[in-house]
Amino acid sequence: MNYGPSFQGSHIHGGITFNVQSAPSSAAGLTARPDQVPSVTVPFSNRTAELAVLDSVFGARPGSARSVDVGVLDGLPGVGKTTMAWRWAERARGRFPDGQLYVDFAALRDQSAPVAAVGADVSEALAMCLRSLVGSDDGIPSSLAERTNLFRSRSASLRILLVLDDVSQPAQVRALIPKGPGSAVLVTSQGRLGELSLDGARLISLKPLDAHGGLALLKDRCGEEAVAAERGAAQRLVELCSGLPVALQIVAARLVTDDSLSMTTLAEELDDEASRLAGMALQGEEYSVSAVLGPSYRLLPPHAARLYRLLGWLPVGTFDAGVAAVAADIDTRSAQRLLGVLAKASFVEAMGDGRYRMHDLVRLHARERAMEEEPETEQTALVQRVGTHYLVLTALADRALRRDRLRIAQLAALLRDAATPFTADDGPPPLEWLDTERPAILAVLRTAARHGLHTLVWQLAEAFTVLFLYRRYLAAWKESLELGAEAAAAAAAAADTAGEIAQATAAEARLRSLLSRPLLDLGENERARVELETAVARAEASGHLVLRASVQEFLGRYRDRFDPSQAAEAYQYSLELNTHAGEARGAAIAAYFLGCAQDAQGDHAEAAVTLRLAQRSLMNSEEPDLRMAARVTAAIGVVHDHLGDTEEAIRTLREAAQGLREQQATHYEAQALVQLADIAERTGGREDLVRTCLNRAVEIHDAAGSRLAESLRRRLEDLDH
Repeated sequence: MNYGPSFQGSHIHGGITFNVQSAPSSAAGLTARPDQVPSVTVPFSNRTAELAVLDSVFGARPGSARSVDVGVLDGLPGVGKTTMAWRWAERARGRFPDGQLYVDFAALRDQSAPVAAVGADVSEALAMCLRSLVGSDDGIPSSLAERTNLFRSRSASLRILLVLDDVSQPAQVRALIPKGPGSAVLVTSQGRLGELSLDGARLISLKPLDAHGGLALLKDRCGEEAVAAERGAAQRLVELCSGLPVALQIVAARLVTDDSLSMTTLAEELDDEASRLAGMALQGEEYSVSAVLGPSYRLLPPHAARLYRLLGWLPVGTFDAGVAAVAADIDTRSAQRLLGVLAKASFVEAMGDGRYRMHDLVRLHARERAMEEEPETEQTALVQRVGTHYLVLTALADRALRRDRLRIAQLAALLRDAATPFTADDGPPPLEWLDTERPAILAVLRTAARHGLHTLVWQLAEAFTVLFLYRRYLAAWKESLELGAEAAAAAAAAADTAGEIAQATAAEARLRSLLSRPLLDLGENERARVELETAVARAEASGHLVLRASVQEFLGRYRDRFDPSQAAEAYQYSLELNTHAGEARGAAIAAYFLGCAQDAQGDHAEAAVTLRLAQRSLMNSEEPDLRMAARVTAAIGVVHDHLGDTEEAIRTLREAAQGLREQQATHYEAQALVQLADIAERTGGREDLVRTCLNRAVEIHDAAGSRLAESLRRRLEDLDH
């Protein structure tokens, strides 16, 4: 979760609260010192002994400055592990001059989803940390092993604190241990994670508060005078709550929000409810949330109680007032008011950035109440509403990034009256919003798929893919496209009209062709081939010219790897189909790939003609694609070199590198600079140019944490010998 500037947009299917970290500086790969651990916003007068233990674990023992210490806080949900970790991080900020990183594993997993691929959450956590350290997505490898090695390299000279919240497996910790001496890892977990003791981790179990600690919590919330006036009743409440902070907080919330309720009266109420007392008693590692939350839930006003129940059905545990409004089918202002009621009763936690969070066990209680008290059809209706909310915002973000992109979903009617937050002067950057909401959108896709909302799933998956064209989260991209493709196939099978069948079939073709991209990058080459074959068949059946052209382009990119002699044929077919359909940008992109294929086959003169055609089309369109045009310019520079025109090649590649830099396409800028350096070094007499190009390329790859930086640095060293 990010904790940066907030944006409260207008009412768009419930509104939007946006919160992302400020964009990192691109200068010389330098980023701000990360300070990501959330602040403790409530009084904290307990756990002094445990805090002292953490002080001793991290940095207070001989030799600790030369090692990396690991501490694990374990205990029951609601016992205060996270708050204690945040509090210690706040106290210890001065010990870690290079900053503090924070990973919430609860946000990286969907508890109700099928088991994800092994290591997926660890891989994503590593990517998050790498982005925080280097300030860029570029150069972050796709495999878990490579990300682990890169994180160790990037952290080797740093002294940082890494807080890992809600860890469930030892492997989630091991891959994220930094290498810098004096660094530390503080872990919270419901389980014991005893295996980590073999790695030298210190295991610290948090127990429920004792009588003194429980009374201190009540004094913090209710005031010392109130506790002193009914000390016996206060002590009884601590006993009835078994010292669990979450239960005591609920008790305190009832007391401070109801002036007519005394501690004595409340203690008598809880004492009379035998079943609830049994639920509040510890049972091994578990306890009944219903018993803890039941009395306070029944005190909620009817509308707040309904919102509480429906929030239990949300696919995600962190949400804004807009999502809550959609869930309950009410306006945003009403949702904000009701969330205030729930926050006062400790049923939701205000995150301080316009968002709210429900503890997992509170969500379980809310879900139980919803199953008991809401109509049977309400859960699917809620998922439809929330999914449509995310579809609207995702589609608006997609269109804000580029309007002339192939889209199968016909959303004009849905978007016609939706105000977009992304074009406002103070609005969120669409790409950053998509990145921030990525876990939520994935969770919505999974949940909607389970409820059989096929059309919603494929439409959302199609719009969502724009994020992955810019930021290659391969596992997430693959999953979303798989869900979308299967949903499109199911929608076609269940369709009632020829038009519905045609659109769903076209959607399946589009999503399966897109799916080939992450599959190839993940090394699933055979499956990519099968998906493309299916996509070609579905596209041909749909009769959609632009779709057929797009699928042929993806087929050509597959053949570039495995059947280069046939790649140009696919690109040529894509170009012809796009031209026939009047799709100028699609034709230009197909021409770019065709020109590259022709050059690779030795047809340099023909490649030059094809690439110039692509460049003119991209630059002269109604919405010029400057980024893609600069890539074409670089390809033209390479062709000039192959034709023996060295000076023109150097001039053109310089122009391309500058254009790519202006478009912030640093990955492709580095490619152009290395190609330029290769030519200059081969032809001789241009050592200054070689050195300038390689230095800038090293700067780019260093900022991205790319392994290419080291090989380029060695080339620079060779120039000096």
